[in-house]
Amino acid sequence: MANLVYDIKDKPKFSQLIVLALQQLLAILAATIAVPTIIGLPTQIPAAILGAGVGTLVYQLFTKFKSPVFLGSSFAFLSSLGVAVAYGYCGIILGSAVAGLVYVAIAIIIHFVGTNWVDKLMPPVIIGPTVALIGLSLAGAAMGDIVKANSSQMYGSYNLVSLLCGLVAFFVIVICSTQKRYKMPRLIPFILGIMAGYLVAAIFTAIGMATKIDYLMIINFQPIIDNFFLADGTFKGISAFFAFPQFAGLKAIGEIMSGELSPEILLANENAQVLNAGGIAEVVIAFLPVALVVFAEHIADHKNLSYIIGHDLIKEPGLKRTLLGDGVGSIAGTIFGICPNTTYGESVGCVAITRNASIVTITTTAFMCIVLSFISPIMAVLQTIPSCVMGGVCLTLYGFIAVSGLKMFKNLDLDDNKNLFVVASILISGIGGLAIQIPYAIAETGEITNTIQITSIATALIIGIVTNAILTKVEKSKLGKEK
Repeated sequence: MANLVYDIKDKPKFSQLIVLALQQLLAILAATIAVPTIIGLPTQIPAAILGAGVGTLVYQLFTKFKSPVFLGSSFAFLSSLGVAVAYGYCGIILGSAVAGLVYVAIAIIIHFVGTNWVDKLMPPVIIGPTVALIGLSLAGAAMGDIVKANSSQMYGSYNLVSLLCGLVAFFVIVICSTQKRYKMPRLIPFILGIMAGYLVAAIFTAIGMATKIDYLMIINFQPIIDNFFLADGTFKGISAFFAFPQFAGLKAIGEIMSGELSPEILLANENAQVLNAGGIAEVVIAFLPVALVVFAEHIADHKNLSYIIGHDLIKEPGLKRTLLGDGVGSIAGTIFGICPNTTYGESVGCVAITRNASIVTITTTAFMCIVLSFISPIMAVLQTIPSCVMGGVCLTLYGFIAVSGLKMFKNLDLDDNKNLFVVASILISGIGGLAIQIPYAIAETGEITNTIQITSIATALIIGIVTNAILTKVEKSKLGKEK
């Protein structure tokens, strides 16, 4: 693919660099702040932003600043995090450590035996549809967001005005990315798209406020109000401008010293308890198998990014380094954030569309996240970006990921039934949402109370690998008999 505007070692001008870094931040923002919200810890959004920046810097150090991708909160561990939250911040850090150490262990194995086994385990016939699936599986979430307003409404989850705002963002991105006359719009299409969508949403919201028509109130400005004032209307003072993110490492120390859980943990899970021996076993069981499977997604992401930038990252800086960076970066991102990190498809999509693979941009984005996590008003404003506008952005990002995977099909012979069945098994099981749920706790009544869930993408990948292995074995057996 390649044909980059900025290659890995290129350094954009400072004025451009700041804008390009902000664009990367906006591209990964929605998913990064979604994870703490989903697990019931929305107050930890600044910590999630901080952790993403720290994790990305660690990743860049391990990969010798040769892999242009950003790390953010991982959706793959959502079900595992649900188990960890039941044991407070100590449980969250333990789970992240387990996941990170799995990556470190695999990196050590690769150091001694090489990567040939990886190529045999996951050839292009598996990687191609898996990359496509990563984009396609996210389509439902993006299209759910594009019709959703941020303000509380009485009209359900569908809003036609929200769809308009999302499509405005989408078409501005598309037009800026494809026009040939001006260079700068091609480099920052997401910023321009978000600004356009936000402006349209703000106009409708203003009309809605003036006419008291709730349906038109697309933007919820409450985060900004809450940032400056307490519930009784009292001004917050200096904390309205600067706040120290309460990251998991700090909270875990508090739990150990006090022997009590934080109020937000109990709010997220009223049955939560301090981490004990049984809890350690439960958290390890919840994270270990998921981490082993997410390893395959790590390879798929880096194969896709390699195709986009025209440089094989599996060979240089090497899979060993990317795994170490991802694993250690995930642990650091949790300690200084709130949840395990992973390489982001949104970041890969941003690189693909803007043709900007500059490592300096990614590194600047990481520092920007760290700094901005301490600046309360900016964190509040970012939270007001409507879901519908981010849905329009994701329509392009996820679409590009899916198409990147489909492009890998061009060298595959799909008239060969073996290839056809492998691709079909991955796409259909993945798009269909098939997930493996492994029960590990059963009540005295015989009812299953806890399960480990392996995501649909990981499940599809497992099915694809098994299908390919079986058919390869059958093929070799047939050839042996013919001889």
